[in-house]
Amino acid sequence: MNRIHALTDLSARQAAEQMASGELRAVDYAQALLDRAEATVSFGALLHVEPDALLASAAALDAAPRHLLDTPLGTRPLHGVPLAFKDNIDVAGMPTTAGSPWMADHRPRLHAGVTQRLLDAGALVLGKTNLHEWSQGVTGHNHAFGPSRNPFDPARITGGSSGGNAALLGLRGVAAAIGTDTGGSVRVPAAHCGLVGFRPSVHRWPDEGLVPISPTFDTAGVMARSVDDCVLVDHAVAGGPLRIAPLSLTGVRLGVPEAYFWEDVDPPVAELARASLQRLREAGAVLVPCELGEVGALFQQGAMSISLFEILPALAAYFARHGRPFDARALTDAVASPDVRPLFERLFGATAITPEAYDHALHTLRPRMQALYRDCFARHDLAALVFPTSPLTAARLGEDVEVTLCGRPVPAFSTYIRNTGPAGMAGLPALSLPMGLASNGLPAGLELTGAPGTDTALLALALGVERALPPAPVSHTVQKLANG
Repeated sequence: MNRIHALTDLSARQAAEQMASGELRAVDYAQALLDRAEATVSFGALLHVEPDALLASAAALDAAPRHLLDTPLGTRPLHGVPLAFKDNIDVAGMPTTAGSPWMADHRPRLHAGVTQRLLDAGALVLGKTNLHEWSQGVTGHNHAFGPSRNPFDPARITGGSSGGNAALLGLRGVAAAIGTDTGGSVRVPAAHCGLVGFRPSVHRWPDEGLVPISPTFDTAGVMARSVDDCVLVDHAVAGGPLRIAPLSLTGVRLGVPEAYFWEDVDPPVAELARASLQRLREAGAVLVPCELGEVGALFQQGAMSISLFEILPALAAYFARHGRPFDARALTDAVASPDVRPLFERLFGATAITPEAYDHALHTLRPRMQALYRDCFARHDLAALVFPTSPLTAARLGEDVEVTLCGRPVPAFSTYIRNTGPAGMAGLPALSLPMGLASNGLPAGLELTGAPGTDTALLALALGVERALPPAPVSHTVQKLANG
């Protein structure tokens, strides 16, 4: 194993501890990540990186007197760790494009709330990552800046919208990356690239400074190669525990909602998911058949009414935060991605969501969905729900509008977020874990959805489930880089 690979293989926690103790120089670690990013540039992960600024920040850490650094790691849990930020999250002085050329000149003067907390925890900024334009897609194929490519097959999608994060993480170009998740934008690419993706409960993490879709659904979240690194980042952002012991699965009750979430799952994913359930059963988990009633139907009926009604006012508020004029028509006319343009066109004229439809979705359908989740968790005494994160593995690049599921053509957008979307609409914590490689050689994910506000308990459960599942897969590209 070469020196660069040895460094890029470190977890965020390992790297922070080694740099805080003086065992590892921050400059050496930052340079190793920059070298890996450069070696994998063809995968389209990064939109913006400032190597000189990163190395200068790392050098300043290395030069600081040791007595200034001899503090409990809990006060700087991410000491010296460069993080990647999806390019809809503000990092002061760097562009925030939201994946749109129309925003190319936008350099925020303020950090997003989540960015500020991570920097306060000792993190550095590696760069800004590629995303589906305006976060309005699930493939990660940005037609303006180019696609992010799957580390396991560059001819395939990463999933989206946080696709650049997934590509960079899967290629060991960063230890952890910050994305956003409205209906699955952290969890779907994590599943497709063999990673962990954690969506916290809505409003657990700061909301300001995120280019929005729907304030009701949106949250920042973390993607990493292990659950423990998600624990570390959640500690830095939300004040959760610095360390969490894995929950023993013995006697843990996991709900298996067969209707909707386990229906129409592509055979390679279904086979892997059933094998994963067996592993959990063998580890002592109690798998409880359960039903969520009309949750799926409520999501399909109400989610788009809420998000499409909220997006323009939310974008206007974001622009006002930065003192920028906002022109919804000009924004729409500048959209480059053919799968995104129709979504924005629906915001005008006769196709626009009416206030009445929005009010019904927000105040009737969503509370009804949340009640169904609460009832299911309480009635069956469940620690979490478990199901395939996405019904199918990564499609080929260019299959933006239509994909093949169980041998038939289906819409790409609604199919990929079919299982992740309901938790987003209900505001629940959820986490995708890698199950390994499906029979087609591509990664797939297993989602755990928790009850409202159970983020810490969900992370403890995920640590236990992670132990029962096979090790996360490593792509051939990473293996080749390791061998020099």
